[in-house]
Amino acid sequence: MKTIFQGIGSKAKVISIAVAGLFTLVACQSMEQGTGQKASASLESKSGSKATGQVTFVWQGQDVLITGNFAGLKPNAEQGFHVHEKGDCSAPDATSAGGHFNPETKAHGMPNSGMNHAGDLPNIKSDAQGNAVYSAKLHGFAVNNGPTGILGRSVVVHRDPDDYKSQPAGNSGPRIACGLIK
Repeated sequence: MKTIFQGIGSKAKVISIAVAGLFTLVACQSMEQGTGQKASASLESKSGSKATGQVTFVWQGQDVLITGNFAGLKPNAEQGFHVHEKGDCSAPDATSAGGHFNPETKAHGMPNSGMNHAGDLPNIKSDAQGNAVYSAKLHGFAVNNGPTGILGRSVVVHRDPDDYKSQPAGNSGPRIACGLIK
C-alpha cells in the first residue's frame, strides 16, 4: 500500500481508502451465492378458487430461477404472484401467510428493480383455459434459511394483477392459491 500512495496528497489517500472500503462492502453484500440449491411449493386453492400450481426455485449464483405450472386461473389474465413472509397457508383465504417477504423493508415495486420487496415476483399470465407456464430469473433473495432465504416461507397467487406501484402489496386482490416453500 505504501508504494501505491507515494506522491499523492492526504485527501487523495483518504478518498482512495474510502473507495476501496466501499468496493469491499459492496462485494461482501453480494457474496451470498447459490450453486444449484432447490426448493419447491405445491399450491392449493384458497378463497373458494380452483387455482393450483407447482413452483420450483433453483439458486444460480446471485439469481434464483423460478419455474411453475398453474391451473384453474382466470382465462387470458394476469395474476399477482409473491413470496410471503410466513410459511403458513392454513387460513381459508391464505392471510395466515402474512405480508410480502421483505427482509430489507423496501417499498413494493417492480421485480428486480432494486426498489421492491424481495417477495415481489412478475405476474402470472394464463392462457384461454386458465393454465399458465411460468419462468422468471430474479435476485434479492436466497434459497436457504438465512435472513434473505425463502425456505419455510410461502408463495401466493392473487386473483388480480399486481400493478407494481400500489402500497403495500400492488393491489392484487384476494389470495387464491398458497403453498409452503420447502
